[in-house]
Amino acid sequence: MKGEHLGEFEEFTLLAVRALGDNTYAVPVQQYVEKATARTISIGSIYAALGRLEAKGFLRSSMSEAVAQRGGKSKRVYTVTPTGLRTARDLHRVRERIWNAITEGGRS
Repeated sequence: MKGEHLGEFEEFTLLAVRALGDNTYAVPVQQYVEKATARTISIGSIYAALGRLEAKGFLRSSMSEAVAQRGGKSKRVYTVTPTGLRTARDLHRVRERIWNAITEGGRS
């Protein structure tokens, strides 16, 4: 089913959340994906990807406590679910098999 699969950008977003650790929020995810891909990424596209990943069950979110600084607000924070982690690992294995086939076939 199409809704269960990840597009490239969703995969980058999922991996960024995992790399940043539990309870990370959208701005660090955006910065991480921008740095990793050397592409300009809008915060809106990150929010959209985070929403799709949560709807598919690959992430879960909750609201953080308000930050201590003056005027601080709570933030929506994200954590990779066991399903999301399993999916990321499966994608890694598939990519690795394909690259192994390429390099074993004499292509680089």
